[in-house]
Amino acid sequence: MELGISTFGEVQPEGVAGKAEQSYLRMQEIIEEAKLADAVGLDVFAVGEHHRPDFVISAPEVVLGAIATVTKNIRLTSSVIVLSSADPVRTFQQFATVDLLSGGRVEILAGRGSFTESYPLFGYNLADYDALFEEKLNMLLQINQQETLTWKGKFRAPVSNRGVYPRPYQAALPIWLAIGGTPASAVRAGRLNLPLTLAILGGRPSQYVQLINLYRQSAQTAGHDPAKLPLAINSQFYVADSSDQAADEFFPSYQVLMNRVGKERGWSPLTREQFEYLRMPEGPLFVGSVQEIIDKLLYQHQLFNNTRFLAQLVKGYITHDKVLHAIELFGKKIAPAVREALGK
Repeated sequence: MELGISTFGEVQPEGVAGKAEQSYLRMQEIIEEAKLADAVGLDVFAVGEHHRPDFVISAPEVVLGAIATVTKNIRLTSSVIVLSSADPVRTFQQFATVDLLSGGRVEILAGRGSFTESYPLFGYNLADYDALFEEKLNMLLQINQQETLTWKGKFRAPVSNRGVYPRPYQAALPIWLAIGGTPASAVRAGRLNLPLTLAILGGRPSQYVQLINLYRQSAQTAGHDPAKLPLAINSQFYVADSSDQAADEFFPSYQVLMNRVGKERGWSPLTREQFEYLRMPEGPLFVGSVQEIIDKLLYQHQLFNNTRFLAQLVKGYITHDKVLHAIELFGKKIAPAVREALGK
């Protein structure tokens, strides 16, 4: 099982038109986090696209390009690229460029996005939420498989016999689909024979087993071998030297994040009691000691037989040195134990 880090680049909103000093510092931290993840032997580093004042990454390809030049082995991916509001041609060109910079370490993790700010920003109608993604995904897959493109759709101008460049260092860019629990999305990924990343941010992970079974059954029905399909689980993560320390350091940032999003979506404010329930052995949060994280990773592997786990760091008010320590614990203590337990 591959083990990696995912980040959205949380930042305190600055409310300025320029001279965004905190955003500058946060970007330097993200590059340092990726360098450390590479150095301690983690497999993947992922950055997610958002268009909000509380997240600094709106252009994952640019951030990954910077990371590509200071890392050697770690695979680089989006988490996610909001394909519905992007241009598939430009998306492919940008990721192919990073692939050339990195020597063939780049992937695309595409999704519709759990936040919707990019749709009005780029002139799209939320009523077309699913249709946009379907069309643009099909276009991206076609570009990935052939140098010359002829294509026609509803939401974009047609292309007639035009080359799309540059081509990547790899034979083709690995393209993953990201979902948050929608059965139709799982069916689509299986039907298209695409690797899947499932974000488990709430509810018991065991509740998602049926969804993964649907994914694999859909692949088999479409004539694909489900045993060959990569599957990743993405969950929020923080590890420290003890369980109580991890919880105490993580909770303030997590509470602020969840209450901010909850206010927008009509959720009740998060309590410490609810937080402790979420980080129980069968809960979705990976927050605790080294051994607790190891045990939870192995438990979920038994549930899903997943081939990858992305640990979504929520930095918030946690100091950068503690975030780096969490990455170091993940790479030096958790990853070797998990690999040994799985016989790899």
